[in-house]
Amino acid sequence: MSEFLLFYERPNPTTWVYLSSFLTIGLYFVFHRFWSVRNLDILLVLLLAPGLLMVQEGRRRHLREMESGDIAFYDVADPNWRQPNDASELVSAYPSPQVGQDAAGNPDDPELAEEGDSFGIDGVPETPPADTAPPRIQDETRIPLRTEPEALDERLESTTLHPEQIETDTEQSAKRLQRAGFIWLFLVELLILGRLMIDPVMNRRPMLDPNLTVGGSYFISISLFIFMMVNVATSTPRARVWQGPELGPGYVLMHQLPTITTRPVSSALGGERAPTEDEVNLGKGSSAILAKVLAISAHLAIVVGLILIGNRHFGNLRSGVGCALLYLIVPYTAQYTGRVDHALPAALLLWAILSYRRPMIAGMFLGLAAGLVYYPLFLLPLWYSFYWRKGVRSFSVGVIVTLAILVAVLTFSGTDSLVEQLRRMFGLFAPTKEPRGIWGLGWDPRWRLPVIVAFGILSSLFAAWPSSKNLGTLIGCSAAVMVAVQFWHGYGGGLFIAWFLPLLLLTIFRPNLEDRVAVKVVKGRSWDRSIPANTSGRLELE
Repeated sequence: MSEFLLFYERPNPTTWVYLSSFLTIGLYFVFHRFWSVRNLDILLVLLLAPGLLMVQEGRRRHLREMESGDIAFYDVADPNWRQPNDASELVSAYPSPQVGQDAAGNPDDPELAEEGDSFGIDGVPETPPADTAPPRIQDETRIPLRTEPEALDERLESTTLHPEQIETDTEQSAKRLQRAGFIWLFLVELLILGRLMIDPVMNRRPMLDPNLTVGGSYFISISLFIFMMVNVATSTPRARVWQGPELGPGYVLMHQLPTITTRPVSSALGGERAPTEDEVNLGKGSSAILAKVLAISAHLAIVVGLILIGNRHFGNLRSGVGCALLYLIVPYTAQYTGRVDHALPAALLLWAILSYRRPMIAGMFLGLAAGLVYYPLFLLPLWYSFYWRKGVRSFSVGVIVTLAILVAVLTFSGTDSLVEQLRRMFGLFAPTKEPRGIWGLGWDPRWRLPVIVAFGILSSLFAAWPSSKNLGTLIGCSAAVMVAVQFWHGYGGGLFIAWFLPLLLLTIFRPNLEDRVAVKVVKGRSWDRSIPANTSGRLELE
């Protein structure tokens, strides 16, 4: 009876895409105004899911081929090696130095002694035979499966095959599927970027609340949040395959956190498996606990922030709860719940919006987000332009003080030289020549350079356009900048949807906010700059 009542299995990502899509249409579609902008916005959000599924499935097939290649390699290298019957045996089938150490320490254990025959006295493997097959490209990038959690979203980003390597048909098919998924994501995100660019001129915004009461939205939101966070708390963390500069610009201490895998468990080859003893020990470490706490706290901050913005700044609690519920429903949130580098910057940007009336606090949140993942630094022209008439000095103090604190913490980290860590933190190095994501799947990385230039022009453009900035344009243009980041992000661009998703949802649900300008609502200090409303370039839209 307990198994019948308490048994729970995580839904497959494809299944959740269908369920969440039907639920989203039922709760948010405006059926009596079919061709409304709201329905088009909801459709754009739903169209992100197929691209994510294609990328994940391509990586799964790539992983399957890698593991199959490893099996064939070990079969040639060791005639006594046998192919495991299932995925659980696959983990223990590979020779491991730890087995040799256990055999040396426990000579009376016949099982360990038998497994340790191929190892030396100190657990060091004997010299392999001369006719051992040369290592495949998979072995050059593989960490032994005994200690490696199969990371679909991180590990396979590190297995970009060299263009001169001979690939099997299955590997080529998996790469084509991943490439198609990234292209799909880029096309949808390009449409979202266009939608956000025209948002400042969309003044007519009728009140279109979700097709559910506030109480019902609260109930579903709390239920979904509990299920997702329990998945994070009970999942096994895994160390990142890439470390340091290979992870791209950002805070070095942020890169050291493990990733929490929340995908459903499968015993099939190429799927997730039960954790090994080494992984369980990793899950008990302080870094793993910190990663789980940060992931759960970040998602909680996003949900609470959406509700508070809807209630305080939009004057509509129902819209705020609707935004929070839609954030929890979309398939992306379920697939990347355990990614701290996705959720934490999104939460900080959202709370910067929530605190926009207090520029120093908003600057601290934005500075912290920029210090952790680098890319929010390109929001500064937009935000400085918003606060230019009032609050710019307080905002500057908040940003500078926060970045200074992060730099001071780096001096005590002891991992690398301070100069090297500052270069990573602020992205002070040339664009990578070996990118991942779409740029490592066949696209020439040189084409990133014009994309980076176009992005720089767009980021600078927001300093002057729109000339009259209010809370609505601040939200929409911030989302546009973070969407544009995806096109030149060389370390998985297109997948960091959390960086713009909460802001996009606020843009979809927001009312007309033309009266929320800095000179009217910002609580600046006495030394903050304030220009009278009757000067040229006035902010008010009468």
